[in-house]
Amino acid sequence: MFEVPKINRNVGQVLKSYLRVLKLSKKPSGEEFSMISKVAGAGILVVGFVGFIIYVLLTEVPKWV
Repeated sequence: MFEVPKINRNVGQVLKSYLRVLKLSKKPSGEEFSMISKVAGAGILVVGFVGFIIYVLLTEVPKWV
């Protein structure tokens, strides 16, 4: 679980805990990066499309009615 550093903790201890996390992380492969980019891009497009549909429903549809 993520632990928020306490004010009275030693700075060295905090840096050691951050360094431990950095050692566990790894650089994504090209395939992983490509998949993450595609999923993020698709999410952005879906959110934009939903926003556009809401915009059209709230601005243009009342003019027709």
